[in-house]
Amino acid sequence: MLPLEVLEKAQSELLCYGESGMSVMEMSHRSKDFEEIIASAEASLRKLMNIPSNYKVLFLQGGASTQFAAVPLNLLSDHKCADYIVSGQFSDKAMKEAKKYGDIAVAASSAGANPSFSTIPKTERSDFRPDADYVHICFNNTIYGTKFNYIPDTGNIPLVADISSCILSEPIDVTKFGLLYAGAQKNVAPAGLTIVIVREDLIGNARPDTPVMLNYKTLADNSSLYNTPPCFCIYMAKLVFDWLLSIGGLEEMKRRNERKASLIYDYLDSQTYYTAPVDRNCRSMMNVVFVTGNQELDKKFIAEAAAEGLKSLAGHRSIGGMRASIYNAMPYEGVEKLVAFMKKFALENPKL
Repeated sequence: MLPLEVLEKAQSELLCYGESGMSVMEMSHRSKDFEEIIASAEASLRKLMNIPSNYKVLFLQGGASTQFAAVPLNLLSDHKCADYIVSGQFSDKAMKEAKKYGDIAVAASSAGANPSFSTIPKTERSDFRPDADYVHICFNNTIYGTKFNYIPDTGNIPLVADISSCILSEPIDVTKFGLLYAGAQKNVAPAGLTIVIVREDLIGNARPDTPVMLNYKTLADNSSLYNTPPCFCIYMAKLVFDWLLSIGGLEEMKRRNERKASLIYDYLDSQTYYTAPVDRNCRSMMNVVFVTGNQELDKKFIAEAAAEGLKSLAGHRSIGGMRASIYNAMPYEGVEKLVAFMKKFALENPKL
C-alpha cells in the first residue's frame, strides 16, 4: 500500500507539477524541476535514516534482484570472495548469482530448520572468512515471515543487506553496514526503483567488465542521472519520505508497525486454530505468515477474505498458507478487520 495522503498529493499534481506545465511523467530527467525533485528526495531520505555524509545514496532502475549481480561486481575487489547468510529464497538467489563472479561461501543457513527457513541462523565473528570482501544478508524474509533480530558482527568486513521489505519500517543504524539496498515496491514507491546506500570507500573498485549501468562509481559520479532513472517512482518516493517525516519519522513508524504486528501475533498466540510457523524470536513486523494446517481450509480462507475486501492474503506459491503483508501504509483498522475475520472464519469452519 501507499499512504492515502501520498496518493492524493500525486493525484493533485498528476497533470501539472508545480508551474512546470507538465506531469512528472513527462519531464526530462535533466530538467531543473526534476533535479530539484531528486535532490529533495535524497535530502529527505538522509534525514529519515540519518545517513552519514560518507555514504552515497543512489536511485537506480530495476528491482533489487539486479543488485544480486551489482554487489559482487562492485565489491569483490581484494580477495574475490564473500560470505552469505542464507535465511530465505532471496538471500539464496543472491548467493547463487554472486557465485558467477567469485568465491562465494554460505557462512550460515536456516534451510534445514523445521519448517525450512522458519528461523534466522545465529552467527559469530568466527563464522566469516577473514579475507571475505563482504558478508551479505537479507534482513527481512517476505516469504517465510522472518527478520533478523540482530546485526551480524562481521568485524572490519563490510556488511551488505537487502532491506527491500523492511526499509523505513523502523530506525536502522546505517553505520553498521557497508551497503544497503532495497526495491521500492514494499514501503517506498511503485515498482521500478531500487535504492542503494553505499559507503564511499566501497565505490570505485568494480571489475573491468562490470556493465556501466551497474557500476556504482558511474552512477554516484552522475548523481543517479547517468541514464534516465525511474523519474515518477523517485517523485513518489519523495512524497513518501516527506509523509514519514510529517508523522514523526521512523520512530513513530516503528511504533505503529509494532502495534499492528502485535495485534495479529497476540491473537495467533492465544488460540490453536491457526499456526504461525515462525520462531517467535525472529518474527517479521512486515509479513505475518500463518496456516490452518489444512490446504483446503487455507484456500477457503483466502477466497472468503477477498470477498470481504481483505486482499492479497495468499502465501507465496512455494509454501502456501496465508501471509498478511502489513507494510507501513496499512492502517491499524485494516489489521483489526483481518483479525476479526480470522476469528469469524475459525468459528464458522471447525476442524474435523
